[in-house]
Amino acid sequence: MRVQLLLLFLSMIVFFTSCEDNKNENLYTSVVEGTTVQVPALIGGLIKQLRVESGDEITANSIIAIVDTLELSYQREQLLASLEELTVQREIAQTTLNQAKTNEAYLQEKQQRIAALFKTNSTSRQSLDDINTGVRQAALATAQARQRLQTILSKRKQINAQLATLNKKIQDAVITAPLAGIITQKYFEAGEAIPPMSPIVEITEIYKVDIKIYVSAQTLPGIQYEESVKVRTDGLDQDLSGRVSWISPRAEFTPKSILTPETRSSLVYAVKIRVENPNGLLKHGMPVEVELN
Repeated sequence: MRVQLLLLFLSMIVFFTSCEDNKNENLYTSVVEGTTVQVPALIGGLIKQLRVESGDEITANSIIAIVDTLELSYQREQLLASLEELTVQREIAQTTLNQAKTNEAYLQEKQQRIAALFKTNSTSRQSLDDINTGVRQAALATAQARQRLQTILSKRKQINAQLATLNKKIQDAVITAPLAGIITQKYFEAGEAIPPMSPIVEITEIYKVDIKIYVSAQTLPGIQYEESVKVRTDGLDQDLSGRVSWISPRAEFTPKSILTPETRSSLVYAVKIRVENPNGLLKHGMPVEVELN
């Protein structure tokens, strides 16, 4: 009798254990991963304003900080003054070129008349030689005037390029958020000098988050791109909906920190779940459970 009761008890344990295994075979534990971006200061200088603090929620394109641009403004004024000077020089060079062209045209016309007279022996060889020399000198003067004008125009292009670069630096002094999210790290304070290309803050996007799970080769064929999955975490009464956004093409050994229904030593495939999180309910690093269909 005791043996029969013991066998019955063991059978019940096996039955319930089997039910529990079937229930959890598609359940995976992982953590929420928000997209993290370190926002750089494209130019260096004194931080005049820093408008965010760690933990602040920020929208895309909102101002994070402003770097001092006083020295850049002085450089800009110098370039603008140089452009004004070149404008005057260009007008003078253009006038000189026009005069040289007019003089050359006049001498060429005169050369034709003297050449015609020389053919009829109505003028001397010296007169023809003199006008030919005058035409060559006029042509040289026209070429030199054209070169001076071209040099001024080239300098103007160079200064315009420098001015465009400087204007971009002045615009880059206003550091804006490339995406919406939470300020998770602040590396500088207002009043400090920041080197060029150094990160000033770190932003973590939480309105679209990813969850990475690891599945076995046996489970992988049943998972499809854009497939809907359920996501749940402690503190939320209802499940959230996610979708499969990426499936790794290569197998790897199960990471030590990841829990899967299979043994830890087995080869698995990483699967990324994208979850829309407009209300920010899921936080970066929050543990969650993912249930596959």
